[in-house]
Amino acid sequence: MSFIRQFDSVECHEGEPMRVVTSGIPSIPGNTVYEKCKWLEKNDDQLRLLMLREPRGIPATCCNLIVNTNREDCKAGYIIMEQVEYPMMSGGNTIAVATALLETGMIPMTSEHMSFNLEAPAGVIGIEAECDLTRHKCTKVTFKNVPAFPVYLDKEIEVPHLGKVTVDIAWGGMFYCIIDSTQFKQYGPNGLELKPENGKEISKLSALITTAAIEQLPVEHPDYPGVGITLSMMHQPPVTPGTYMRSSNWYATGPVDFDNPTTWTGALDRGVCGTGTCALMATEHAKGRLKAGEPFMNEGLLGIQFEGRIVEEIDDFYGHKAVVPTVGGQCWIYGFNKWVLDESDPFPNGFTIGDIW
Repeated sequence: MSFIRQFDSVECHEGEPMRVVTSGIPSIPGNTVYEKCKWLEKNDDQLRLLMLREPRGIPATCCNLIVNTNREDCKAGYIIMEQVEYPMMSGGNTIAVATALLETGMIPMTSEHMSFNLEAPAGVIGIEAECDLTRHKCTKVTFKNVPAFPVYLDKEIEVPHLGKVTVDIAWGGMFYCIIDSTQFKQYGPNGLELKPENGKEISKLSALITTAAIEQLPVEHPDYPGVGITLSMMHQPPVTPGTYMRSSNWYATGPVDFDNPTTWTGALDRGVCGTGTCALMATEHAKGRLKAGEPFMNEGLLGIQFEGRIVEEIDDFYGHKAVVPTVGGQCWIYGFNKWVLDESDPFPNGFTIGDIW
């Protein structure tokens, strides 16, 4: 055997497969996790490609790399990797990272309620974890996110092949195109229903609408230059009693070309999407439908639920009215892996094939 790279990972899911890489990368330069993230993106993108593409990943796979933090108020840092980008923040991935750190003992599980900080590329993320010490099990992780805010509300855009579509654009740790599925009456009186069997149509519409929004609605975050709209949250009225809404998060797995229908696809979050939940809360708050302190139960396509709550209102965040949200949910470890790259492997960056990508 002749391996030129080796990685250890904890395999987690909250519906969505979320890999947490714990070893295999030498020390990454940078004073902050944001700087480390940018260095990795520029100098060693192979890790992301190996972990997310075939034969080690599928379109819906996400990955995180545990890194050192220089902050005394944080226990660890983590870099988030997805199919086409390095997100500044991701809620589901944060829950996965906290779960992996606690259940593997990288952060000792010493009480039934653990409180600590992690450093994401977006900054310091507060963690509150509920633990079952008898089973050494993390039963819920709640994170306190960076400020979330809407940029556009009820904005009408022109979408090729669909016509006029109304969207909201909001930051929840990433910029989201927010789409109300009830407006698509061509699918029935209730619009496009968000359920697994409608996944292809949800993905197609999300790809077209988000791509149009990227072209027509410029955005800029003052702290993260160059970060634009990359994802969407399609939502509908609640299906399960006690929830606020059902939603479906879409993200790209490659370029979307309006003239090429084979590219009108992408991946749908198998979980709920934590930062998307934060963007939804910011939008609902701005429209006067959600007050600070009220529970916001968001349900994903598979019935997984995240509990959100606005804990702070900010009147002026770089010219925007913003909120500070928390989101809580559970993640499950389903495996431990040793990944290797053989020196003779013909696909040193993995591969994709157009049947599912």
